[in-house]
Amino acid sequence: MDKDFEILDKVIGRVPDFPKQGVLFYDITGVLRHPDAFSYCIDRMVELFKDKKIDAVAGIESRGFIFAAPFAERMGIPLILIRKKGKLPGKTYTCKYSLEYGEAEVEVHVADIQKGQQILLVDDLIATGGTLRAAQNLVEQGGANVAGVFGVIGLPFLGYEKALAPVQATTLVNYNSEKA
Repeated sequence: MDKDFEILDKVIGRVPDFPKQGVLFYDITGVLRHPDAFSYCIDRMVELFKDKKIDAVAGIESRGFIFAAPFAERMGIPLILIRKKGKLPGKTYTCKYSLEYGEAEVEVHVADIQKGQQILLVDDLIATGGTLRAAQNLVEQGGANVAGVFGVIGLPFLGYEKALAPVQATTLVNYNSEKA
């Protein structure tokens, strides 16, 4: 068992049948209730990406913000917010995408994306990769590049690695089935 899994698995919650019947929801709020576990996540992010060329970090609404903000502060780089449609007041890039149980749309301020930037995308959990592909589309609309993707939790059995390729996804904890 690796150290990341050992430290985080015991604080990550599992909620059966949420948000719908048959779905096992992995809940990172347990990480947030344990300051040592949360600090560990941010420390690991810095360790994993400190030597990579990253000009900015984009957090995905809403739980991605929680991990992206302290990472941006520690790395001394800008924080970009990728939000659900209708939440940003300025001119935005927009992308529609499909979810496992519906459709959604995300936006980012045009002013936040600079041509040629290398941007790390951050979310709490990576499932199918659909939200992150939409976020990548937003970054690319602004002429920037996705330098990588980070999630605390990964569900590789849902195929996110293939969906995000060739962009590399890095996670701290992977669950390889729908069983808790």
